[in-house]
Amino acid sequence: MAERIENHYCGMLVIRKEPGFTSSDVVAKLRGIVHMRRIGHTGTLDPMAEGVLPVCLGNATKLAELIADRDKEYRARLRLGVMTDTQDMTGTVLTRLPEDEVARRVTKDEILEAAKRFVGEVDQIPPMYSAVWSNGRRLYELAREGTVVERKPRKITIRELEVECVELPYVTLRVVCSKGTYIRTLCEDLGNALGVGGAMDHLLRTRVGMFRLEEALTLGEVQEIMDTDPEALEKQIIPVDAFFQDAPAIHIRREDMKYLRNGNALSLANTVEGILPKKNRIRVYDEAGVFYALYRYVPGRDRALPVKMFHDTDSRENDRR
Repeated sequence: MAERIENHYCGMLVIRKEPGFTSSDVVAKLRGIVHMRRIGHTGTLDPMAEGVLPVCLGNATKLAELIADRDKEYRARLRLGVMTDTQDMTGTVLTRLPEDEVARRVTKDEILEAAKRFVGEVDQIPPMYSAVWSNGRRLYELAREGTVVERKPRKITIRELEVECVELPYVTLRVVCSKGTYIRTLCEDLGNALGVGGAMDHLLRTRVGMFRLEEALTLGEVQEIMDTDPEALEKQIIPVDAFFQDAPAIHIRREDMKYLRNGNALSLANTVEGILPKKNRIRVYDEAGVFYALYRYVPGRDRALPVKMFHDTDSRENDRR
């Protein structure tokens, strides 16, 4: 069984992380469920949060950084009138306004206007309870010791910020943002802009790049598939090359496969099609349609050079328990 699993399971599996789990918890549990060691997640999601967590299996772990760089979409519930040390409702409450006081001081129109000011490229200061490094230590480690250090603001991009529902003191937001955005911090900043403070009450991640909540499986659902029909899990795994569908594809002639396997430069003479797309990303396959690598065209040399190799003939042996 273990050999069959290692031979087949390579690609991206979209997990619906449930509240209470860290991203590392998900990876650890998934390793036990599918009997693989070579698994990695694509960026942290707060323990209290739920939603889309793309997980890479086998050689797809080489995609982790590329996936983490993609835009993300969230649905967040903001609790106005409350400030906590973690910027969400799991932390220690520092200040709290009565609900009727929030309703008296804030209107829906003011919320809509304030939200507009956060759209675009903005500066955001990372929260103390975060995995950001400071002098060799994670900020959350310092925060747990009661230490607060100065943090430099970082540029993030809020592409969309929609106020979906206002039921004071709660506000539901839909956010599309760049990598590195802390939705907890956005909630607090919006509350401060309204003059009453705020903390995140709930967070659901609905999309990471091309990966959506509708296709996500809980760990329990993955376990059920493995218990009943392990082969059926393959239908849920997204192949690596699907991540590069916008890139043109070429196929390498059988007699020239040694160049591809060694990660050498490729020319149009090596391709079945007799062409070499002049693109920064080119999907490269063998004649049978097996995806091997991502290449880029080099102007002036009329050659393509490797960006990242994905086909690894030794990976099965390395992963096998």
